[in-house]
Amino acid sequence: MSGDNFYFDTSALLPYYRQEPLSRQVQSLLNTLQPPVLISDLTRIEVVSAIARWVRMEEITETQAILLENTFHHDFSAGFFVSHPLARAHYQQAEKWLSARKTSLRTLDALHLSSCWSLQARLITCDSIMHQAAITLGLESRLLSETSKLNKHPAAAGNQ
Repeated sequence: MSGDNFYFDTSALLPYYRQEPLSRQVQSLLNTLQPPVLISDLTRIEVVSAIARWVRMEEITETQAILLENTFHHDFSAGFFVSHPLARAHYQQAEKWLSARKTSLRTLDALHLSSCWSLQARLITCDSIMHQAAITLGLESRLLSETSKLNKHPAAAGNQ
């Protein structure tokens, strides 16, 4: 499958770089995709922020943080991911969805969804709130969770 049809939010990307309960599922899915996989510039900032938080919380060492950042930057430079910038239209779409008050979207998640929507991609997430919001807003979404191998919105059936 071509990765350019899949938008990974930060929650789905982080388990690829650090051992977490969903790491195997994320790795398996990424292994089935042909690069590049879609992310946004927001994802890049959130990955770095998460690594910094892990160091502050003493979940990883500074040496491990440097290795994680270098690995992520290498994967990006190697073309495994392609990052799309956020434009005015993304902010406008996010504002429209948030103003409609039909979901429990948070600000940055609304921006992720607007990026995914503008790319006409399928969302891959480990965040059940974002997954539900995507479904409500008519986006295709796959939720990676501990309770099931791969949950996906019925509209995405057959698109694996």
